This record gives sequence, structure tokens and C-alpha cells, in this order.
Amino acid sequence: MKTILKAVKITVILLLLVSAYQVASTYFVTAVAQITMPDKANGSLLYVDGQLVGSELIGQSFTSPGYFHGRPSAKDYEGHESAGSNLGPTSAKLMEQVSQRVEQVRRENGLAADAPVPADLVLASASGLDPHISVKSAMLQVPRVANTRGLPEAVVRSLVNGHIEPPQFGILGAEKVNVLKLNLALDKLTRGN
Repeated sequence: MKTILKAVKITVILLLLVSAYQVASTYFVTAVAQITMPDKANGSLLYVDGQLVGSELIGQSFTSPGYFHGRPSAKDYEGHESAGSNLGPTSAKLMEQVSQRVEQVRRENGLAADAPVPADLVLASASGLDPHISVKSAMLQVPRVANTRGLPEAVVRSLVNGHIEPPQFGILGAEKVNVLKLNLALDKLTRGN
């Protein structure tokens, strides 16, 4: 009985120490993040005129012809439901979705019926929340956006070029464009601010 009581006491003490360590380390990491990189620690939120418009880390649905459109989302850009569709390359449902999206991109952008369409405009990302598109996908949309906004294509193309993000660490991935940041810059350009 004495041994069991000792074991229970040691277990309780260890549980308290581990819990205290977890709480302290969480607060320590949070404090360091808030001090060294508060923007990133708070979700990389973007504001316009003091109004929260989104996070540069989470894609949003843009359907208006005057905006650049991002990647499709299997979960309608719901952050708490981040996931892919789990449809594989042999799925008839996926092939139907992709065919419809290809037709939609061609129609919206005035492309020929056999014009190639970048994959990232018709395939959802694994998370369903990807905020970026390829440079090729952004450039494909320049004529539509420029025409809708009444801007010269060269101006809109220059805006895209100014928002190209390099590969991570200069080597991982490809150049990309953050759709929300590009659309906010487009709004700012159109407003003349």
C-alpha cells in the first residue's frame, strides 16, 4: 500500500510539472513571437482603412470580372474545414469538375475553346485555402481585369509584376502571386490612393 501511495504522489507531481512546463513554454513562445514578429504571430492580417479584409495566408473567393481569381477551393475557403476533396486522378467527378472549370476560365477570359489553362486555376490545393496563383495564371487574367477596370493592360501587367513573390528561400517552389494582396493593390490603383 505504501508503494502504491508513493507511485500516485510521484505521478501527480510529474503531471503538475509537465502541465506547468507546457503552459510556461506556450506563453514563452507566444511572447517571443509577439515581440519579434507580431504581424506573423497574429495571422498576417491585412487591413484597408482600419477594416480587416483577410489574411495573406488564406485564399478568398473572387468572382467579379474586375478582380483576379484564385485557386478553386474544395471547402469554399472555410479555414476551419481546411481539406482537399480527396478525389483522385481516376475520379469521374474530379474530371467533370476540372472540365467545367476549364470552360469557365476560357469563357471568363475570352480564350479560344482549345486554349491551354494553367492547372492552378482549375485544381484545388490540398488545403483548399491556397492564397497564391502562378504568375502565368495571373498574366492570363490581365486582359479581362484591365478591360473591366478600364485600365491599360500594361498598367495591370506591371502591377502583377510588382507582386510576384520569389520561391521560398530562393529555391523552394516557384514564383507566385498572392491574389488578395494583388486585388487590394488593384483597388488602391483604381481609387487613385
